[in-house]
Amino acid sequence: MTDRVDWHRYFMNIAGEVASRATCPRKHVGAVIVRDKRLLSTGYNGSLRGLPHCDEVGCLMEDGHCIATVHAEANAILQAAMNGVRIEGGEIYTTASPCWNCFKLVANAGLVAVYFGEFYREPRIHDYADRVGIRLVDLSAR
Repeated sequence: MTDRVDWHRYFMNIAGEVASRATCPRKHVGAVIVRDKRLLSTGYNGSLRGLPHCDEVGCLMEDGHCIATVHAEANAILQAAMNGVRIEGGEIYTTASPCWNCFKLVANAGLVAVYFGEFYREPRIHDYADRVGIRLVDLSAR
């Protein structure tokens, strides 16, 4: 019998690999959207399409955050939309918990769970996840 990773580790491993494509040196984040144990979409943080990336020209900083990048969760949702992939009822695995803006996108996209590898900055997502019925699962201890 071989040792197989469980589904959570499998999808988080894929999110980690996706993060290796990120182009903002401040933080590499990857996200994958799944439903019924099937991969639907991926995304990583990077600049607007057609513009130079942070790792080429530097970050555009505002209030301590790089605002040049589109975040991994947003890019995964956008990739699904561009390819006509229905993600409602799906789950997102992301290497870092979503910022407030990405959490709002996740909620309005109809995703039902967020699995994250590390907590990142935004405590209010816990309260709002409870309020809108999204499961937040910290996989960092696994």
